[in-house]
Amino acid sequence: MKKNFSFLALFLFFAVFAVACGSDTNNATSGTGKTEQPAAVQELKIKHKLGEATVTKNPKKVVVFDFGALDTLDKLGVEVAGVAQGSIPPYLNKYKDAKYVNVGSLKEPDFEKISSLNPDLILISGRQQEAYPELQKLAPTVYVGVDNARFMESFKENMNTIGQIFGKEADVQKEIAEIEKKVKVISDKAKSSGKNALVILANEGAISAYGPGSRFGLVHDVMGITAVEKNLEVSTHGQSITFEFVAEKNPDYLFVVDRGAVAGSDGKSTASALVENDLVKKTKAFKNGKIVYLDPNYWYLSGGGLVSVSEMINQVYEKFE
Repeated sequence: MKKNFSFLALFLFFAVFAVACGSDTNNATSGTGKTEQPAAVQELKIKHKLGEATVTKNPKKVVVFDFGALDTLDKLGVEVAGVAQGSIPPYLNKYKDAKYVNVGSLKEPDFEKISSLNPDLILISGRQQEAYPELQKLAPTVYVGVDNARFMESFKENMNTIGQIFGKEADVQKEIAEIEKKVKVISDKAKSSGKNALVILANEGAISAYGPGSRFGLVHDVMGITAVEKNLEVSTHGQSITFEFVAEKNPDYLFVVDRGAVAGSDGKSTASALVENDLVKKTKAFKNGKIVYLDPNYWYLSGGGLVSVSEMINQVYEKFE
């Protein structure tokens, strides 16, 4: 009887041991010997200008149409799957590589290519706004364009949204803090200087002006430089003006964005030849060497990203005295 009991006990011991071993082979263990459970998929409800999107945290396949969002993801070390390659500014030329799928132009997304990617997230801004209904059918789509009427507030909201989606909140906050330091320095300088400015867009022989609340209004609204004319039309294309207008307003600073250099028929810069004419040469801006040509890659093509906003502020910061 004792012999049978001992045999039964030994059998039960090995049976339990085998089950335990089998369990260990089916579950990953950490360095502490504890069983690791698969990470739970976390979904985020993201509200934006055009609606709301349910986004998986740390999405793997990301399609980007907004270059400000693209330079932000690049700065944060986040990889993307597809970009609109046609008008990519030089500072983002790495995204012309064939490993990134070309998903169309800024105004005309290639829905077929986007669909074939089966993306987890699409980031857009104003140029793709009309395509939003179709894009959101393909993947969660989030609008991250800045609101010119509240530039810094919307910029920070967009950056925090991107930080939240990709788990980069601390990195985003660090970059924003650096930008805000420069903004404070230049705005303090602007208040004490008493100087004013006019921002114009040069576009293949024509010019338009931008004031507070406009596309380039951060010169006034964020950096605090007084507008030589506050009652300008607020629109994407600015208020069409003449060089007589520039001479009459006689700004201390003339900030010029050359659209032709990045979106013109030949892609060549012609702004200086156009702007520095006999009328403009009579202004304080010309006489004091204060005509500042702003890089259109940041000011016209991008804007609204951690890199582009920082560079935009740097360009004014370096020239304003």
